[in-house]
Amino acid sequence: MANNTVDASRRVTVAMSGGVDSSVAAYLLVRDGFDCVGATMKLFYNDDIGIPRDHACCSLDDIEDAKTVCSRLGIPHFVYNFSDRFRECVIDRFIDAYEHGSTPNPCIDCNRYLKFDTLHRRARETECAYVATGHYARVGFDARTGRWTLSRPADRKKDQTYVLYSLTQDQLAHTKFPLGDLTKDEVREIALREGFINAKKHDSQDICFVTDGDYANFIEAQTGKKYPPGDFVDGDGHVLGRHNGIIRYTVGQRRGLGLSFPQPMYVSAVNVGDNTVTLSPESGLYSRTLWANDVNLISVAEITAPMRVYAKIRYQHAAAPATVTPEDGGVIRVDFDEPQRAITAGQAVVMYDIETNETVIGGGTIINSQT
Repeated sequence: MANNTVDASRRVTVAMSGGVDSSVAAYLLVRDGFDCVGATMKLFYNDDIGIPRDHACCSLDDIEDAKTVCSRLGIPHFVYNFSDRFRECVIDRFIDAYEHGSTPNPCIDCNRYLKFDTLHRRARETECAYVATGHYARVGFDARTGRWTLSRPADRKKDQTYVLYSLTQDQLAHTKFPLGDLTKDEVREIALREGFINAKKHDSQDICFVTDGDYANFIEAQTGKKYPPGDFVDGDGHVLGRHNGIIRYTVGQRRGLGLSFPQPMYVSAVNVGDNTVTLSPESGLYSRTLWANDVNLISVAEITAPMRVYAKIRYQHAAAPATVTPEDGGVIRVDFDEPQRAITAGQAVVMYDIETNETVIGGGTIINSQT
């Protein structure tokens, strides 16, 4: 009689978005002998957030693409409805941040609360030892420290470690990133060779639930509120004109101000307390120091003294040399060697090792900055 016993340590839930990256991730795991289950997360219903049915992730086309790839690979495919969790942990947090003058990164929250929390728990319930995704990153284990690590991928242009800094030690121990050693071109070549339906599918560029990029209209539609106009002011508090509601502005913004000046002017601060937006020349955007809270550490268990790091202040920012120092209440202070442009509250600061700029030390949410 055949032995039908399944080795639970080889069972993997693969997050399948319908895109080429997650499809190739699933293929590589099946090729390497893992027992895979494809899982597409239903994060929202398009009608509920006012976008066409065929736009963004969670569309029927994406689900069908994922199902088709799973069928080709001979693995089961399930759709998990996580829309309530996504509303609470991503959309509501996104709106709250803008209402408080911050600029959030919802991809970080989606990874933190959905892919590597809710989906991980569902994987355990279905007796899967791992969750795998199509992220470009690497998981390792440092025998010297006894800690799991998160490092940059082979394809530095596709590096997604910035949006993964919140992973815990337990999550990293049960996560696989099969694309970590591949370039995007190599991934597409595999998909074409295997005849995947999505081999030439374009990557998603927008925030999935705000497909037209108009965050303010999305927030007003979701909340039913109209955010009152206020004053544009300069650094000395002089009134320069009127703005159209603080949710429409973020640090570093130049376009859409509706004002004309002899020199280019940029948003340098959003002030919720008095409903003002501060404008300055580009020179006023540079800061050397920031503070962050809600810190998660990966390669080290704690920071007890000043530590030299490379630090990134946004996804597309080139990590810059800095010193991180612990402060009271779980806050960290990051002092850059050189001033950085448009450090923005609500974004993440993510730190990498100073020797190679490859391994994530940890990160946190920026709360303020100063020159």
